[in-house]
Amino acid sequence: MLFSLITIKDLIDILLVALILYGCYRLLRKSGVENLFWGIMAFMAIWFLVCYVFRLELTGTLFNQIMETGALALIVIFHSEIRAFFYKLGAQFHILRWLRKRNEGTKEQLASSVELISLACTHMSNSKTGALIVITQQQDMSEYMGTGEIIDAALSTRMIENIFFKNSPLHDGAMFISANRIVSAACILPVSHNVNLPNYYGLRHRAALGITEKSDTIAVVVSEETGNISVAYGEKMYMVRKEQLYNEILKLMDKDKA
Repeated sequence: MLFSLITIKDLIDILLVALILYGCYRLLRKSGVENLFWGIMAFMAIWFLVCYVFRLELTGTLFNQIMETGALALIVIFHSEIRAFFYKLGAQFHILRWLRKRNEGTKEQLASSVELISLACTHMSNSKTGALIVITQQQDMSEYMGTGEIIDAALSTRMIENIFFKNSPLHDGAMFISANRIVSAACILPVSHNVNLPNYYGLRHRAALGITEKSDTIAVVVSEETGNISVAYGEKMYMVRKEQLYNEILKLMDKDKA
């Protein structure tokens, strides 16, 4: 009898709510505050019972006030995660990508830049020199570029290696490369709170994943302990072999254009 009262419109409504809740759960889990999601769900369940099942007017008024102010507080607390969510949502619409202006240079320039980055990472891997390189794409990264020293130099293998040399004052932090130029170095990045990240990944790796989770950038990390090279893109990080790095970066760039 109950199921006969449920219409297609109701099923769509339930499905949309479920998708929204699942999206919020993934967003909070990625930020390392998964328990907060369940706390919010428990509070909303109590609020529903008080206001719509038991109809307790005084208690319901109190809960309604908390809900109104609590929603605003959550937006303030998780503004960076919400911003990243809507950016990735907009990035799914190819028409928006087509309308946006791109400053990528020719395919030859792009391939040359990736080759220089790959060669520098190979040399630093052989010498076990720690490095964190962030390659920008469409999204404006000025907010993070400004946290370090502005370089604005032509991209070259020697320049990259000199900046990350262990006695260099700029070797700590991240290097940003954009439009075939080294924009800045010693930059501070947000750290990923992904609880599924393996323990052998250090702070440099967490910073690489932290920036790619919030943007469309590609991050390359050279481990100071092992010399292993890792690539971060989106919410994923994985190791790559030296001889595969060049093709892997180009593949990720092509993936973003698709």
